[in-house]
Amino acid sequence: MPKLIRLYITQVAIGFALAGVFVGMLLWFDIANLWHLVTHSDKGVLAVVVLWFANGIVFAGVQFAIAVMRMKDDDDDEPRGGRRQPVVRRDYATIPVRATAAKRDVWAGR
Repeated sequence: MPKLIRLYITQVAIGFALAGVFVGMLLWFDIANLWHLVTHSDKGVLAVVVLWFANGIVFAGVQFAIAVMRMKDDDDDEPRGGRRQPVVRRDYATIPVRATAAKRDVWAGR
């Protein structure tokens, strides 16, 4: 079996196991009165399975993404060098201008 397929299957299994723990904790701590809703309904088992499956998809995707992002390539550790281009900075010069009475009236709205 290729390494990537084996990695995907193991991470998906870990994600669904974590989702099972999460759903178990939701039921154990009775969040939003979930334990009562599940135990007093004829569709309670189906609701728990759907909740576990939906959370399992999310947890498996996150688990696999974390596993892929944690993979390290040793070639990226070396400095690459190259030409460093100078950064061009523009320094603006301020030019003093005298304001006449007519110009001040225009700017004042008169």
